[in-house]
Amino acid sequence: MAFPIDRWRSLFAICACVLGAVLASPSPAGAAADPNKVLHVAFEAADDGFDMTRSFNLYSGWVSEAIFETLLTYDYLARPAKLVPLTAEAMPEVADGGKTFTFHVRKGIYFTPDPAFKGARRELTAKDYAYSIRRLLDPANRAPSANMVEGKIVGLDALAAAARKSGKFDYDAPVAGLETPDRYTLRVHLNRPDYNFLYVVAYHSLAAFAREAIEAYGMQSGAHPVGTGPYRLKEYVPRSKIVLEANPGYRGYVWDFQPSGDARDAQLVRDMKGKEMPQVGRVEISIIEEEQSRWLAFQGGQLDYDKLPQIAAPVVMDGARLKPEFASQGLGLYRVTEPEVTYTLFNLRDPVVGGYTPEKIALRRAIAMSYNVKQEIALIRKNQAVKDEMVVPEGVVGHDPNYRSSIPYDIDLANRLLDYYGYQRGADGYRRFPDGRPLTVEMRREPDSVSHQYGELWKRGLDQIGIRLDLSFSNFADNLQAAVECQLPMWGTAWYADYPEAENFLQLLYGPNSGQGNNACYRSAAYDTLYRQFVATAPGAERNRLVIEMNRQFEADTPWTLHTSRLRNWLIRPWVKGFKKHPILLSDWQYLDVEKH
Repeated sequence: MAFPIDRWRSLFAICACVLGAVLASPSPAGAAADPNKVLHVAFEAADDGFDMTRSFNLYSGWVSEAIFETLLTYDYLARPAKLVPLTAEAMPEVADGGKTFTFHVRKGIYFTPDPAFKGARRELTAKDYAYSIRRLLDPANRAPSANMVEGKIVGLDALAAAARKSGKFDYDAPVAGLETPDRYTLRVHLNRPDYNFLYVVAYHSLAAFAREAIEAYGMQSGAHPVGTGPYRLKEYVPRSKIVLEANPGYRGYVWDFQPSGDARDAQLVRDMKGKEMPQVGRVEISIIEEEQSRWLAFQGGQLDYDKLPQIAAPVVMDGARLKPEFASQGLGLYRVTEPEVTYTLFNLRDPVVGGYTPEKIALRRAIAMSYNVKQEIALIRKNQAVKDEMVVPEGVVGHDPNYRSSIPYDIDLANRLLDYYGYQRGADGYRRFPDGRPLTVEMRREPDSVSHQYGELWKRGLDQIGIRLDLSFSNFADNLQAAVECQLPMWGTAWYADYPEAENFLQLLYGPNSGQGNNACYRSAAYDTLYRQFVATAPGAERNRLVIEMNRQFEADTPWTLHTSRLRNWLIRPWVKGFKKHPILLSDWQYLDVEKH
């Protein structure tokens, strides 16, 4: 449909802010970053490398945001999240009813030196962004974020289709929708208006990659990230340790963010205003999957800030505050409801829990009704979570606080549903398929102790409805890869907002995105039709109504069972300055300082 240009102008008026001016006045980063200022942090699961074309691993993205740069980013302090220029000189020029975007890349930005450049100093150009966008649709990359651009850019899908036939993606072939009329200008032509396109541009999969580096390292590019950002990879021990050091060639900036109205901002601005950034010279990241181990590391002074593990919440928290013995240590507390959903997916291609016939939907519905979310919140989450009622979480445009799921926790109803569809119990008390075959559902989790608690909670519920559970464990990165390939029958996972709008969550259930975020491999003609209507509808009441309809269709088919959004309690040592958890940005090290005395 036609898209009024004045709506885009209004959007850009909202997006424009002081950070664009701040970043336009770079400072000598090499002089600001102090190698003696070290941040010690932990990840609760492993990355799978730092080439975000080939990954949507949360922890990979966390590091990648510090190494690579997008055209746009978010203001660090503004709430709700606000887009601002990063490597772009300004917000883009918009034409053709919101279908054409023109970005101007700032001059004088350089990639970190790398052997791939053969001794030359390599400047960032518009072609690097055009190349990065092309990479998402190269079939060889199997990019899980391909849906960010698929079907959107004039001529790009035809290039991908040709590559699928020939077996080789032609990166030098012209694409009508990706123009670089000069060294610093990128013009993108969309097939139709996309109301979230600027959020897509700010996503780390669309950061600038140097073609020389990608071609030099091939499938090992994830272990050899070469970017233009404030940090570079110094040391990498997969699934154990990551060390970043300040990029001496980074242009830097002066910390000059404006308070957003949050009462905590005033002190933060007093601590940071006017500093040349980045200040932190080194970031040491440990992979500590066990909550107890991570908590002991924090207590032992090995971590400078961390999410409070759920197991420690009863010891540390008094409601929404720190208990006096922890507050007296000078610890800061930043408490926030994550813009996320946690859920267990059903693989709709699986021969046991998959399928779309009434008896298969009934099986999934009964399994979902056997899971006690209230017990998860009380026993596992230690009351540090809220129940998810819909696919779109709190803090994301499209969330309806009055919406209530039609799938309750109801053991009696689940049993009656299974009886009705012919899943009869055998002599051992466990149910069989309607044709008499034994029924066992398989679920995958991670090997940490908390995942074992989830397994126990699932087993208690499933035992009550007579379904046998086969629970197995593997690390997060391997589970994610198997899920992308539609190989996990059931898996407990989460999705954190890539951008603060409902589409980012609803696209996880869109049929053509199977293997690209849609890891339930769910295909529903009804849902897909609603989704296409949704993305073509301007923000407003009608778009929000479609969000509700898609949620109801999702419940009718039950490709997931929704769980919770976590209440995160970030504990910050007193020497860490500038911390404010952003709802979308993952990496924050470039905004912080360390002032140990």
